Amino acid sequence: MALTLADLLAVPTLHLKNLGSSRTPLSAAIDWVAVTELENPASFLSGGELVLTTGARQGTADAQRSFVRQIKRAGAVGIGFGIGFEHEAVPSALIAEANRWSVPVVEVPYSTPFIAIGKLVANARSSDHYSKLERLLREHQVLARTLLIGGGLPALLHKLSAMVGAGLIITQYGSEVATTVPDATPDDDAWHPVALSTGKRDSSTLWLHKPFHDDGIVDYARGLISIELNNVLQRRQSARQIAGQSIADIVRGTLNPADSAARLENLGISPAAKNFVLLISVDEDKFAALSTITLPPTLDSALATTINSEGRQELLLVVPTRAGDPAVLGRDLSHQMHNVGITAPVGIGGAYAQANGLRWSYFEAREAITRGLEVNVPERLSLTSLLLASGDVPMADMASEALGPLTAFDEAHGAELLETLECYLRLNGSVAAVAEELALHRNTVRYRLTQIAELSGYDPALTSDRVQLWLALAVRRLSPQG
Repeated sequence: MALTLADLLAVPTLHLKNLGSSRTPLSAAIDWVAVTELENPASFLSGGELVLTTGARQGTADAQRSFVRQIKRAGAVGIGFGIGFEHEAVPSALIAEANRWSVPVVEVPYSTPFIAIGKLVANARSSDHYSKLERLLREHQVLARTLLIGGGLPALLHKLSAMVGAGLIITQYGSEVATTVPDATPDDDAWHPVALSTGKRDSSTLWLHKPFHDDGIVDYARGLISIELNNVLQRRQSARQIAGQSIADIVRGTLNPADSAARLENLGISPAAKNFVLLISVDEDKFAALSTITLPPTLDSALATTINSEGRQELLLVVPTRAGDPAVLGRDLSHQMHNVGITAPVGIGGAYAQANGLRWSYFEAREAITRGLEVNVPERLSLTSLLLASGDVPMADMASEALGPLTAFDEAHGAELLETLECYLRLNGSVAAVAEELALHRNTVRYRLTQIAELSGYDPALTSDRVQLWLALAVRRLSPQG
């Protein structure tokens, strides 16, 4: 522990004497000892020094008073005046000025060399520094051991909280990852932010509640936390990809019922329990963070998976109905996406049991996304979703058979038959409305409808054929890529 003037005065071998006012405190820690005979040594002081002098340049009362004022401005903790050289006693003008500015003055007898005082202060500082290093090393070992034995970020954070004497929070992607103060929200006024580096643009931050004590342990812990966060991200990404492989097989209907049920149970999902799907679909190279993003706490019970195919990446959450209102959970997920910078709609599927129910919910969520709102609730028991979810109904083949000739004709001639068909069905078969929206003559619309009937084999003017074409377009829009 650093010495104070009171500590030095208590050393009998130094024979020091306090000449300052009894009201002047002697408790300030001495950072260093500075020996000087300059009239104004302020430029050589950084604060916290005990200034030792024999007063060689202080032959007048004005010089003595000026010396005290310069020492005060420099932030020194006191003056040690050596007698028996230029002065037989400490000058009274110096003592009076020091009392005026509350600067302690200590008389150093001729028999006490300045170096003896300097050694005591240096040894105390060295011992204090060594003790701090020992304590810091012990704290390093405690934090590292906490992670090595599998305690994870929560355990490390509680250890670090005790060391700094303050509440701590780790946030990532704008959401809380671990905390020692539940229900607290960090802000720049009451909390000190420390940026964490994980090699990803995830805005990871360690927040320390003010005030806190830091002797260097925070910087060390910052490195450990960054490494562990990166490990967590990698484990999360791998787990979502592995789970996504099983879920993808289920929603695409490539498994028999027994295998589908077994896959669900292996993922911790009871086939008999009702679940619903929350779905986000983005371009594969647009939002790399989708596979690693932290989910809102309200979705802790959800199984998160990622599915990649044909340039698209989907974040698919299988959520038990006990987790809460699907619309509320969808808004929580959407809010989290916006915090990360992912602008994509959230689709919600219905709540069903069994593997087929999961497929229904998935296709309902895919259909809901097409409505383009931030959060899209499902249309109950959508006919398209149910047909797509049925592996026994060759919907993809039907869609390809009906629309393939139209697609080929459009590519060859730029005829825009598919666009005309979609507009015609959306506007309930009104030739006039289609002509107005597409800026075409009504006869042109009728001619295109005739071409559609000839190429596809389905006449848009007939209700039964119109249903077939509408389903084909819906399947084309919703089917997952193989």
